[in-house]
Formats: sequence, C-alpha cells, structure tokens
Amino acid sequence: MTGKERDRRITDLGTLKALAHPLRLRLYRGLTIARAATASQLAEQVDEAVSLVSYHLRKLAEHGLIEEAEGRSADGRERWWQPASDGISIRDEDFRDAPEKAAVHTAASRLFFEQRADMFRRWMDERAHWGDAWNAAANSSESTLRLTADELTELSTEMLALLRRYDERGRAADAAGDTEGRENVAVHTYAFPFRI
Repeated sequence: MTGKERDRRITDLGTLKALAHPLRLRLYRGLTIARAATASQLAEQVDEAVSLVSYHLRKLAEHGLIEEAEGRSADGRERWWQPASDGISIRDEDFRDAPEKAAVHTAASRLFFEQRADMFRRWMDERAHWGDAWNAAANSSESTLRLTADELTELSTEMLALLRRYDERGRAADAAGDTEGRENVAVHTYAFPFRI
C-alpha cells in the first residue's frame, strides 16, 4: 500500500463531470498505470498535444483526482503528476437524488464501460502477439447466478478484496524490483440484476 487514501469516493457532481470526459479518463487511467508521469509522456500515449493534455491534467487536479508528484528529471523543469488516491469509487446512491445527478452518473458510467470495452477489443485484436502464456492466462467469462441483493453485495465485496490482495502483491513485487514478466492487467467485472 502506498499510504494514499484507498478508493476515494466521489460524491459531488463537479468531480464526476471532471472525470467523465473521454480524454481526462484516459489520462487518469494512464497515470494510474504509470503511477507518475509528465504531460509530455501522457500526450505521447494518447496522441494529443502537450498543451491540451496539460489543460486536462490541471482540470483533474482542480478536483483533487490527481496531484503534483515529486519531480524525477535531473533539471527539475518538468511537472510530474500522480493519482491523488489509490483508486476511486463512484456509487449510484450518491447521484440518484436529483435527475441531473442521475443523468451525469449514467453518462459517466457509459463512458467508463465504453473505454473498458475498447480495452478488451484491443486485446482481442492484439492477442496473437502476446504469446501462449498470456493467451492461456487471459479470461473472459459470464456467470448467471440467483442471488439476493445482500448476496450480490457480499460477492462484490469479496471480489474486490481478492483484487486488492493481488494489486498489493504486484505493487510489492514492483517495489522490490521483481518486474520480470509483469504486465498491466485489466480486470473488468459487472454484476447486475436482470430479468428475461
């Protein structure tokens, strides 16, 4: 663990709107993966102008989603950024008390889903280049269960705890210099009720 707040809960509309911008969300994800980066580094990743990336990074910082990081360049002229917390949490219950808030939450959720789906599509297009071990390790599945709302809450809590355990293991290994064979891995889960 890094000592930062874990899963900062976003409850205000302004912060949700700031994050629910396609480029800002990509920049936030890039910072989460890199743990610290400059606007120039992120601009290269997202194929945008450094000035545009800098503007959007400042917007994320205004809402406390990212913060300046300790400089890592020898001359100290580059501005480094890092996530302000170890993850964020956005809950429906915080945005359903007014139609505008619910609409923004729904739009943000759709954007999050679309970017996650794009990541998976990219994996499918590129998987031939990853080799046998990664192809065997990757997983895509669907389970249909008969649960109560309380049981679904319990399942979600247990799954999140498991993911955190693996995240902490990976971070500890990185910190110890054990980076051989490590890659960024996205785990997307969706658990929701439905009727036929």
